[in-house]
Amino acid sequence: MDDTPQVVDTRTLKFLRVLVTVLTATMIVGVLVIITLLVIRLQASPPPLPERITLPEGTKAVAFTQSETWYAVVTEDDRILIYNPVTGALVQDIEITAGE
Repeated sequence: MDDTPQVVDTRTLKFLRVLVTVLTATMIVGVLVIITLLVIRLQASPPPLPERITLPEGTKAVAFTQSETWYAVVTEDDRILIYNPVTGALVQDIEITAGE
């Protein structure tokens, strides 16, 4: 058995060193970008909740969600009620049907 080490090309070692350094820098920059985006996103204030929501007679709310241009109430009888946040008027009534 021959235990003598093989000769390694210095250009290959330099290339590997540069490659590892670039990949490390890329990972660090990527993590910093993700942290920055999370901080920016989590600091944004949510849209204000409506003072009052008038539901149709006999309906009971089970869920609520909103955006800047609408808010929705999911009712116990499987309907989604879409409201205008400025006027509070019911814009759309969507009936949910179970898929097969």
